[in-house]
Amino acid sequence: MTYFNFLATTLVVSGLLAANTAHAQEATGSAHGEDALISAAQQVTLGPRPLFLVNDMSADNEHERALKASLLNCAAEQTQWQRSPLTIGHRGAPLQFPEHTLESYIAGAQGGAGILECDVAFTADEELVCRHSQCDLHYTTNIVETDLAEKCSVPPIVDEANGELMNAADIRCCTSDITLSEFRSLQGTMEGVNSEATTLEEYLAGTPEWRTELYATRGTLMSHADSIALFQQLGVQMTPELKTPEVEMPFTPEFTQQAYAQKMIDEYKAAGVRPNDVFPQSFSLNDVLYWIEHEPEFGKQAVYLDGRYSDEGFDHTNPDTWQPSMQSLVESGVQIIAPPTWMLLEANPAFGSNEQERRLQPSLYARHARDAGLAMITWTLERSGPLGEGGQWYHNTTEDVIKRDGDKLITLDALVNEVGVIGVFSDWPATVTFYDNCAQRGAP
Repeated sequence: MTYFNFLATTLVVSGLLAANTAHAQEATGSAHGEDALISAAQQVTLGPRPLFLVNDMSADNEHERALKASLLNCAAEQTQWQRSPLTIGHRGAPLQFPEHTLESYIAGAQGGAGILECDVAFTADEELVCRHSQCDLHYTTNIVETDLAEKCSVPPIVDEANGELMNAADIRCCTSDITLSEFRSLQGTMEGVNSEATTLEEYLAGTPEWRTELYATRGTLMSHADSIALFQQLGVQMTPELKTPEVEMPFTPEFTQQAYAQKMIDEYKAAGVRPNDVFPQSFSLNDVLYWIEHEPEFGKQAVYLDGRYSDEGFDHTNPDTWQPSMQSLVESGVQIIAPPTWMLLEANPAFGSNEQERRLQPSLYARHARDAGLAMITWTLERSGPLGEGGQWYHNTTEDVIKRDGDKLITLDALVNEVGVIGVFSDWPATVTFYDNCAQRGAP
C-alpha cells in the first residue's frame, strides 16, 4: 500500500474525509471529495487577520509609515496570494485549530505555509506520531475523558462520592502510554487545561482566551507517516522535530535515541521524499550531528533548535557563554540554527533620532551567527497573547518598544530585512505569507 493510499484509508476510517466526500458528492456528483479537499487547501486564502494587523501597526516615523502604506496598498490590490517559502506552519495553524491535526495542517496550507511541521514523538509500540511533546496528551487531546485515561502515566483521580477531580496539577498522559491504534482513537483539542480545576469539565476548559474553540470540535490526530503523505499531497516542504524523550532511553533494548532519530528519517525515505524537501530539527545537538554523519543528504538541512537560553550561565548577549560557539557549530557541519525570536532582536537605541531608523535591530547573537555563515530560522510568531498586556516571552527583549499586536509586522520586517532569517515559524501562517507576498512587490 502506498503512503497516499494509507493516508486516504486512515482519514476515511476517522470519518473526516468520508464526510467531506459525501458532501462533495451531494454538491457536484464527484466521487473524489478527498481530492477536492486537497485541491482546495492548496488555494491560498489569508482571511482577515493580516489586514487587522496592518491597520494596528505603529507608524511613528517615515520608515514605518512607508511600510504600513505599502502593506495596505498590497492588501487592497493583490488578488492572488502565493505560497511562501518563508512561512513555516508551526504545528499547523494552532492559533485557531487543534495543533498537529489534519484540520490544523489544512488551515496552515490554506494560509500559504511553504513548510509544515510535525513534531515527532513515539507510542508504546514504537510508532511515530505528531505531538509537540511526548507527554502532552492530557492538554492537547480528549484522553482524560476517555477510557484510555486509565493508561496515563499519572491518570486523573476523581472522587467517586462527589465527582471532584483530586489531582488536576499532576495529570500526565504520554504517547508512550498507549499504542498507535489507541492514539488514533483520540481527538485533538486546543492546547491548554486548567490545572486548578476540581472537575474534569473545568480541567478541559483551559484554552487561553486569545485562541479560539470555534474549530476545536473534532481534531483528527496524525501519525508521522500520515503527515508525510498529506504534505506530499499538499506539495509543501516538511520540517519534523525529533522531540526529546520524556521516558528513559533506550525505551526498549533496540529503541535507542539513535534508532529513534534514524526511524524518523527512514519514514521520509520510505515515502520517497526528496531530502531537499525535509528540514529535520532537534533541540539536541547530538541528534543533528547524528543526521549529519549518518544521513548527510538530510543532515545538510538539519536545524539546530537553540534552547540553551535555559542553561545555567548562558547569556545570549555574551559570546563567551556560548558553548559551542557559532564557528564551532559550523565546523561540525551545522548549517542552520533556530533560536526563539527574542534572541535575534533588540531595541534600536537610535530609533527616533532619524526618520529612517528602524525600531528594532539585530542582536549580537544574530550578528555572530550571520558572520559565522549560519542560516537562521526563528520561532514563533503569533504564539504570544496580546502584546499590549506585556510579559510575552517571545518578545521579551523588545517589549519596551513593541506594544501593539500590529507591531508583530514590524518584528517580522526586522527579522527578514535586518537579521536575514530564511524561515519564520508561525501559529497563524497567513500573517507571514501576507508579508512575504507584499515584500516581493517592493515593501520597504
